[in-house]
Amino acid sequence: MPSPGEHHPAFEEYCECIFELQEDDLDVIQARIAERLQVSRPAVSEMMKRLEAEGLITAAKAIVLTDAGMRLGEQVVRRHRLAERFLTDILKLSWAEAHHEAGRWEHVISDSVESAINELLGDPTTCPHGNPIPGSAYEAAPDSGPLSDIALGNGFTVRRITEELEFEPGLLEFLEASAIQPGNTGTVTAVSPDGTLTVEIDGRHIGVGSFASERILVTA
Repeated sequence: MPSPGEHHPAFEEYCECIFELQEDDLDVIQARIAERLQVSRPAVSEMMKRLEAEGLITAAKAIVLTDAGMRLGEQVVRRHRLAERFLTDILKLSWAEAHHEAGRWEHVISDSVESAINELLGDPTTCPHGNPIPGSAYEAAPDSGPLSDIALGNGFTVRRITEELEFEPGLLEFLEASAIQPGNTGTVTAVSPDGTLTVEIDGRHIGVGSFASERILVTA
């Protein structure tokens, strides 16, 4: 059982999901939550009632986190992204391994451990994928936009791999292996009719489908 002032991990999971959907400017609807969490729509519907009863969301017209729900969502997301940073920077796990492991850590990290990890890492502002750590001094890169907007022949710098892509099977492994990582630079060398881009990055030519290129944020 959670201690006083704490919430059940399922509540944390749902508030985290809603927070991340809002962060990526996606409509927060039950079908999208079900897809992200890989649960049934009836299960989501039942959980929405429980979250509303707990004062964590309002769901009259749209699903929106209350102030309490926002605080919980921010806390879980912060711990998840700090854990990812620790697991990749210190333990040298792959992006995909760190993402899955951090999904467990986020529910058990205490305030003191969170503070210690943050201090060890030097108060980082993003997770390994470039997504902001809540409560940090993060500043968004000016004029960032999707990779799909970069014209043929133009260069770019990768800034963020949005959360939506982290849940696509095999995609984190592909992006890490392809050096499509925050801070790396590349050039769009070809554009296919189906929207697939070919980019040259780290000395290699990589094909990036339209779904991913629309969700990888870059600056020109």
